[in-house]
Amino acid sequence: MENKEINLEANIQYLKGVGPKMAELLMKLNIITIKDLLEYYPRQYEDRTKLYHIDELIENENNLFMATVVKPVQSIRRGKLAILSTYVSDDTGVCKLTWFNQKYIKEKLKIGNKYVFFGKVINDNGKKAVETPMIYSLSELDKVQGLYPIYPLTAGITQNYLFKIMNIAYDNKPLVEEIFDDGFRKKYSLAEINFSMQNIHFPKTFHDVSEARRRLIFDELFLLQLALMTIKNSTLGKEKTTKFNSVDIKPFLDLLPFQLTNAQNRVIEDIKKDMYSSKIMNRLVQGDVGSGKTIVAAIAIYIAVKNGYQAALMAPTTILANQHFEELGQYFDKLGITVEIITSSTTKKRKQDIVSRLKSHEIDVIIGTHSLIEDDIEFNNIGLVITDEQHRFGVKQRMMLGNKGESVETIVMTATPIPRTLSIILYGDLDLSIIDEMPPDRKPVKTFVVSDNLEARVNEFIRKQVKEGRQVYIVCPLVEENETLELKSVQTLYEKYKNEVFQDLSVEFLHGKMKNRQKDEIMQRFKNNEVNILISTTVIEVGISVSNATVMVIENADRFGLAALHQLRGRVGRGAHESFCILKSNNRSLQSRQRLKIMESSNSGFEIAQKDLELRGPGDFFGIRQSGLPEFKLANLLTDVNVLKETQDAVKELLEEDRNLEHHIQLKKELFNQYGEQLTKRTT
Repeated sequence: MENKEINLEANIQYLKGVGPKMAELLMKLNIITIKDLLEYYPRQYEDRTKLYHIDELIENENNLFMATVVKPVQSIRRGKLAILSTYVSDDTGVCKLTWFNQKYIKEKLKIGNKYVFFGKVINDNGKKAVETPMIYSLSELDKVQGLYPIYPLTAGITQNYLFKIMNIAYDNKPLVEEIFDDGFRKKYSLAEINFSMQNIHFPKTFHDVSEARRRLIFDELFLLQLALMTIKNSTLGKEKTTKFNSVDIKPFLDLLPFQLTNAQNRVIEDIKKDMYSSKIMNRLVQGDVGSGKTIVAAIAIYIAVKNGYQAALMAPTTILANQHFEELGQYFDKLGITVEIITSSTTKKRKQDIVSRLKSHEIDVIIGTHSLIEDDIEFNNIGLVITDEQHRFGVKQRMMLGNKGESVETIVMTATPIPRTLSIILYGDLDLSIIDEMPPDRKPVKTFVVSDNLEARVNEFIRKQVKEGRQVYIVCPLVEENETLELKSVQTLYEKYKNEVFQDLSVEFLHGKMKNRQKDEIMQRFKNNEVNILISTTVIEVGISVSNATVMVIENADRFGLAALHQLRGRVGRGAHESFCILKSNNRSLQSRQRLKIMESSNSGFEIAQKDLELRGPGDFFGIRQSGLPEFKLANLLTDVNVLKETQDAVKELLEEDRNLEHHIQLKKELFNQYGEQLTKRTT
């Protein structure tokens, strides 16, 4: 990306007007090369298209005007403040200009000379005045008039300075290589790249901004989609060595005490189609809490085992792995399918026995935690891998399990509801199936937002539920008391409830710092109804099913994301009894109240996730910053959904014509510039 005039990869310090000291400050804005500077886009624009006469200046607005200095600059001191002022005029009137502590103004403004000024107009005793206006020479008018870019700043860098060095860079006529041909640009109504780059910084009209933004947003989303699909296609290139024949799933369905929902049936059809095809399956099954993903997984396992393959199901916690083992075991035992479990709680001797039987194919299905990806776990003929609650594992861990066999079919399950557009991006290397229907017997959980002054009533309600034989979860944001954060902690609440409020009831606590065996033991006692009230952190968020638990109280509910609150609420309402979720919060902020009200009005995880995305913005959503998702310079996943869909179609079309990008050399170069690390990791 070089031309005679300017090397875009050159360090920014070699640009005129920068130097080592300013380069250090610019580095805080991630501007290291000249290319970084060109790609440092404005966040908004100031309208300076009109050049006003003095009699037209609009009070309380920023105006651009040209005038002649008619009086020498005067300076008066008020304590530490130096106030400099002068008068300027044109054919229509006179205006007073004032600056504070800017001594250089005296040297800069010469009486009788004409300048261009820009600043906010105020009323000074019935006369027009401007405080701290910017000053430009007449030769700069062409650059200043139009839409003036406003950039995000850091200490030591001003708008004027950024504007100045951007102008210097563009005076050198930088050329960016085009990645799309004319036909492609015409088809998707895209402006040429150099027009777009220049007009994002120096537009004359808002139409120019719109054209430039569309092109640059398209590029960002297109390259992301291309990277994801390249990763996805890397498995397409692999030969599928597993062969699945059609299996009658009726014997399994006959064991179920309920009928599958239409959504479950639809997803099972997706999975069957994948398994029976010549393409290796990589499917994400997304379903709300309690929508019945485990049964869908069980049917996929049944098909794999009936075809002579082994299957593995990996869960993020021992508790959840045990739950899957119990639930699936009750069906598979009756069908002559051997199921075993390995977790961190499994004794060394028992693990050795299971590993040996797994290797000799005496075990059909293995369920476990991260333990399954350890080196000593070997399969005889693994054909299917299922990862539950995918967001708790890295992509690498998912792939490590699949790599224990040849062309292994993969299903990834998550109950974290993610709006479809985000799923496309976060899981772009997977095909997507959504279970968007709840079983008919699943009652919605009644949700209430209350403040701490209703605590006595809430405790009374808890006691009433326990008296009726039900059980209660209480979730806190902290494990221990923290002086700087006025939040409820598990330890403090446990002491208070056990020794004061609910002395006559069985109260236990649970948190992530406890040993796995200890956590499992308490959870088992809760499942056996030996514990009435369980006080916990969010360790109980994922997958735990206790049908007798009917009350979920969440302390400091405003400290949790809506998705986490919805997951926690999903721990109740799993049985025949009416269930309740009580969100306690003393936060009076409007946004906080709005967020919690959404929980009161909706039981749909997908609807809640969409609202959460709208309120919190894509960056904070589900901690996506940690997911490997790039920080876009311009694209916004909320407002640019249409462009996202467009780029998906465009990428598919391009890869059908030129799968290895042999005829798109510049595009391939840019793809590896931006996503080389991820592509190398995932496609080798």
